[in-house]
Amino acid sequence: MRTSSNIMKCLFFCISMMIGAQGFAKKVISKSKPNIIFIFTDDQKWNTINALGNEHIHTPNLDRLSQNAMVFNNAYCFGGNTGAVCIPSRNMVMSGKVFFRFEEDARQKAKQGIKRRKPWYTNPDWATLPKSMKAAGYETFYREKSGSANNPDVRNQFDFKKDIHMVNALRSGRPGKEIVDDALHYLSDERDINKPFFMYLGFPCPHDPRWSLKEFRDLYDQEKLPIPENYLPVHPWNIGDMTVRDECLEAWPRTKEAIQRHLLDYYAVVSSMDYDIGRLLDGLKSMNLDENTIIVFSSDQGLAIGDHGLMGKQNVYEGTLKVPMFVAGPGIKKGHSDAFVYLHDVFPTICDLADTDIPEELDGKSFQHILYEGKGTIRKSVMMAYRDYQRSIRQGKWKLIRFPKIDKTVLFDLEQDPNETQNLASNPKYAQRISSMMKLLQKEGELLGDRCKLYVEEPLPAKFNAPKEKLKTAFPAGGLAPGDPSYKE
Repeated sequence: MRTSSNIMKCLFFCISMMIGAQGFAKKVISKSKPNIIFIFTDDQKWNTINALGNEHIHTPNLDRLSQNAMVFNNAYCFGGNTGAVCIPSRNMVMSGKVFFRFEEDARQKAKQGIKRRKPWYTNPDWATLPKSMKAAGYETFYREKSGSANNPDVRNQFDFKKDIHMVNALRSGRPGKEIVDDALHYLSDERDINKPFFMYLGFPCPHDPRWSLKEFRDLYDQEKLPIPENYLPVHPWNIGDMTVRDECLEAWPRTKEAIQRHLLDYYAVVSSMDYDIGRLLDGLKSMNLDENTIIVFSSDQGLAIGDHGLMGKQNVYEGTLKVPMFVAGPGIKKGHSDAFVYLHDVFPTICDLADTDIPEELDGKSFQHILYEGKGTIRKSVMMAYRDYQRSIRQGKWKLIRFPKIDKTVLFDLEQDPNETQNLASNPKYAQRISSMMKLLQKEGELLGDRCKLYVEEPLPAKFNAPKEKLKTAFPAGGLAPGDPSYKE
């Protein structure tokens, strides 16, 4: 009986140890941090993914990713303080702060006799996304297009860092290939398997010159591509930077045929990029990393390509500053959110996803609760800005744009007029609405450190005199990639 009793005690002990071990294992697993990948494209409009409503574009891999994600219908880039909007956009992501903070920091440094930093770069001594992720125990990986899109000092805060030569990548016709090749090599051969990883993948496309391989161009019939519903041959008034490089990619007036040609170039590059993003997704699955990896997808800003008679990104219209944004991964709800979010909200959100402290004094706000609960909001309005030429505020369905230099205000009801074609500002019925939104714009600007005056003493003429001839640019807008076997000079 004693032997039997001893056996029972031994069994009880073993079972207890097994249960305890299982409990410990579950506790360890529950506390393990997810890997996080941030895919950040260049100049990609919010409406360039088939599964999100554009039936004319071929994006099978972004489709499968977005269909398993929380999609944000109202995600915005805050704007830019230089014609190369991508630079302040990327620096706002890295710092969680709006570019007004960069400008003020540069002014203060200049007063102290310190060499003035470019006002579209964040201060690398501030909190940054790579510093926060490394502090959270992550190994960090960075690939970005060349041209100092990010502050080089912030880039150097990553463990693995490299810039991709943008023009060479575009000339190849597969501008996303090198970034994905490097990412897959890191995942399979270089990473520390004892640490979670954070990857920042700054794709150089679909930025111009929009060169692509024949196989991607053959996905489209130029004559069947619908032009934007808010297409105009010429923008009706001068909004500032009307002949900046992006606008010189096409002659004035913009013809419908020209816009279709640009759309073919644009869509083909998006499809090329989509192909390589598919390789990344397949690679994650083959390495058994997909089930513990969160993917955040967005773009630095959109692009006009015919909207309102414009071609570039130097404006605050929806087609330009509204961006695609979705998040997929373990625990993330699938669906759509109408919450107003900014790109600079990505920093604090990723901190939350990594279960680490969010640095103080960020302008961005975490939207993690929306990802896990499938509902909620973080702000009631969004402000947008471009240099000192344009300011905008969106509140609910209403969007007001102010052009201080020419003393012009426009108001849109985005619920009834999502393409911003019906200016309601001249209707006395909306005078109170305009007044309240102007006050809100003024207040929001003051909170964020904006020095731009919404009214000027001597407004400039509003008329835009379009050049009669196409202006010169360093590269053509697009076409068959020089790297394609069938390419001929």
